Amino acid sequence: MTEPFSGLPQHLPADHPPVKSGKVGVLLVNLGTPDAPETGPVRRYLAEFLSDKRVIEIPSLIWQPILRGIILNTRPKKSAAAYKKVWWDRGSPLAVITEDQATGLQARLGETVMVDWAMRYGEPAIAPQLDKLKEAGCDRILLAPMYPQYSGATSATVVDKVNDWLREQRWQPAMRTVPPYHDDPTYIRALAKDIGTQLDALDFTPEVLLMSFHGMPLRTLTEGDPYHCHCQKTSRLLQAELNRPDIRMVTTFQSRFGPAKWLEPATDDTIIAEAEAGTKRMAIAAPGFSADCLETLEELGMEGRDEFIEAGGEQFARLECLNARTNGMDMIEAVIRRELAGWV
Repeated sequence: MTEPFSGLPQHLPADHPPVKSGKVGVLLVNLGTPDAPETGPVRRYLAEFLSDKRVIEIPSLIWQPILRGIILNTRPKKSAAAYKKVWWDRGSPLAVITEDQATGLQARLGETVMVDWAMRYGEPAIAPQLDKLKEAGCDRILLAPMYPQYSGATSATVVDKVNDWLREQRWQPAMRTVPPYHDDPTYIRALAKDIGTQLDALDFTPEVLLMSFHGMPLRTLTEGDPYHCHCQKTSRLLQAELNRPDIRMVTTFQSRFGPAKWLEPATDDTIIAEAEAGTKRMAIAAPGFSADCLETLEELGMEGRDEFIEAGGEQFARLECLNARTNGMDMIEAVIRRELAGWV
């Protein structure tokens, strides 16, 4: 009996039990989503998300009573209503798009690798997906956190979860992790081409283009997290690649939560301030999101539009993320193939 092992023939004795090995796996991982736009599933999702010490850096003895006693009794209903506004027939937009990205990548890479996907919070969870890859014979796995800009609250917590799984494995697969690609020319070119095409398709020319990144507490910057710097570099490189002197571009941060001071300028404050200052035409992009989700579809596309119009703006457009369109898939394939070098 012959089985591949690490790319080489494996010669097993005739009476040896079958061994599945020698395959290469790729696991795309995004943030997460509730299973349904209902209060119960949203509460379960938020409980897992907001209990992560990478996300909320407050001692558990202080934070958990606040989370369990207040937040999980008030926020889920509001969040569920927001999810209902953007939910698709196939499910959560973030889950649907991430699955489509994995399916598209599998088709591009062919049988040389096995591609799957997971969510850091919610389903499909990371551990069962790694089990699936290992059981299929993947003894080399490339972990791909779908975050262009590194943060402890995103990329690092994915690696933490994988390490939890590895600790339980007697036979551990070899692991690689895709590094942050915030300044990768392939990523910047994909963004510029995709955003440029969407801008050209609008029936108006925006006076300002907001580049909105997910916010983080300011303390993450002062304590050494590179996220803010990565966002600023992405924005600077993207503006240069877009080369649209007719459009003023502004970098902002969205999705503030709680009373702590967050990275600024805030997206919602900037939207209102621009309209009040006389800006009539605005577009908004979210370069740090690999897939559209609640934060882009509802917070930017719906709440952002309302804020802009109510403050005096007239024309507003939310640009789509790269998602599973050609520009985005070309970029994902290029990054994954590079990180698989030597394995395939």
